[in-house]
Parts: sequence; C-alpha cells; structure tokens
Amino acid sequence: MATDMHIFLQFMKSTLLPLPGVTTKMHFEYPAFYVNDKIFANIHEKDELLAIYTTEREKWIALDPRTYFITPHYQNYKYMLVRLETVSPDDLKLLLITAYLVRATKKLIREYEEMKAND
Repeated sequence: MATDMHIFLQFMKSTLLPLPGVTTKMHFEYPAFYVNDKIFANIHEKDELLAIYTTEREKWIALDPRTYFITPHYQNYKYMLVRLETVSPDDLKLLLITAYLVRATKKLIREYEEMKAND
C-alpha cells in the first residue's frame, strides 16, 4: 500500500466514516477512529504505522511478521502495529472492518449489516 499519509488517511476515511457510529478525532497528536467511544484504529504518521485493535494478532503476526508486529508498549493490549508500506489494501480493509465490528455495539452491528445488505 502506498505510504503517502494523505492517501492512506483518505483510504481509511472512505472505508470507515460511512460505517454507523464511527467518529474520528486526534489521539495525542495522531488521527484516530472510534466507535462507541472506543478507539479501534490509530495512525502513527511519523513512523508510517497503524495501531489497530484485534483479537487475532498472533494469527496476523505469524502470517507476516514484517508487516504485523507489536512493541512492548502493546504487549498487554489487544492492539498490533501494521506497517503501511507493506500491508495490502485488502488486508487493511479486512482489519479495519473487523476492528470496527469487535468494538461496535450490537445495535451498530445490526445497522452495519443492514447497510451491507442494501449495497
């Protein structure tokens, strides 16, 4: 995936902002995406990384440890880091949608499923 942060941020916005209940605001000095007041994706622009909420990080890290990894800071949290220069757009979209669904309320998930059924 291209690492131009403007392009990356636009990709994330176009993927996530149409989803029910998603908001964006700054988290420390970086753009982040929230649902149900819970952060699920946070861009680390300086390092060209994405911190994303996941319950499957071991699977992703085993798949491609150059792209998916954690630092000691994330050891006790359900987040992993994603290297933007090596992640595929399809994998990134899957990770973003999955993170959204894990953090969303049942009501928002129903709204999302209705939205997808109408596409």
